[in-house]
Amino acid sequence: MGMTPKSGIFLMGSCITAIAAVGSIFELSYGHPTYGMTVTAIILAASIPASGLFFWAAVKDTKANQ
Repeated sequence: MGMTPKSGIFLMGSCITAIAAVGSIFELSYGHPTYGMTVTAIILAASIPASGLFFWAAVKDTKANQ
C-alpha cells in the first residue's frame, strides 16, 4: 500500500504550488500581471521551492509507510 492521506495532501500541495508557478510564469511573460509584477514574482519565488518540498515530503511519507 504505502500512500496515506497525509502523503496525498502533500502531493496535492505540490500540484497546487506547481500550477501557481506555471501561472506566474505566464503572467510575468505576458507583461501585465493581474496582481502586479512584485506580487506575482513573490508567488513564483515561493511556489517553486514549496512545490519541491511538498513533493519530497509526500515521497518521504510514502516510503516511511511501506
